[in-house]
Parts: sequence; structure tokens; C-alpha cells
Amino acid sequence: MNKYLLILLLLLGVITGSCCPGGPETVLLQGSVTIGPIWPVEQPGENPPMPSEVFSSRYLIIYDESGEKMVREVYFTQIGQSAMGYYTAQIAPGTYMIDINHSGIDSAENLPMTITVSADETVTIDVDIDTGIR
Repeated sequence: MNKYLLILLLLLGVITGSCCPGGPETVLLQGSVTIGPIWPVEQPGENPPMPSEVFSSRYLIIYDESGEKMVREVYFTQIGQSAMGYYTAQIAPGTYMIDINHSGIDSAENLPMTITVSADETVTIDVDIDTGIR
């Protein structure tokens, strides 16, 4: 997603964070999400409509520092019928391991990732999910 669109959605209040247990949630975790390809032999530049199930079956998982205890799941919001979406969540300051739920052979090049966040910080992690469909 275009970073300017994400900022606009935040300012308009379309995107809101939700709390998670374990203390004051003062860190905003946000980012854009792309998922694809969803069709075999999808040509570069093609933009077929994306079924909503493609987004509803995938989500971000926030684990504790060890990567063993799940803190919360963060679901993606699709933009129209495109392959683009976004997510946002509020979390408490600390160290976390971030990953996606691996639906089938899905992968995200920059995940899993360990992050350490401080109070009142905004962290942007864009997620590009490769479905592995060729």
C-alpha cells in the first residue's frame, strides 16, 4: 500500500488499533500487505480481482521474545478487491518476534523478524506474502 494512503487512513480514523493484554499498549505497529500471485502463470502487471478469502485466511502473529508464546494475531484488511491491504495493532513496549501464519507454502521474505519497541513508538513493517503459486 502506498505509505501516503496508510497515513491518510490513520488520520481519517479508518484504521484503529486494538489492545492486547499485558500492560499499556503505547506502540503502534502498522504496515502494508501484498499477497500474490494467486493464479498460475499470472503475468506481471495483471491485476485480477482478489477473492476476500485470500486475505481473511492470512494474518500476522506476534510472539513473545522467545518466539514460543503467541501474544496476539493481527488480521489484514484488504483494499477493495486488490492484492493490497494493511494492518495495524497496538502493543506494549518490549521485544517480540513477528511472523505470518504460514498458509500452505506462503512465505514473507522479511519475516520472521525480532523487534524491540519503546513506548510511544510507531513501527512500520510492510509484508509481501509470496504464495508460491507459479
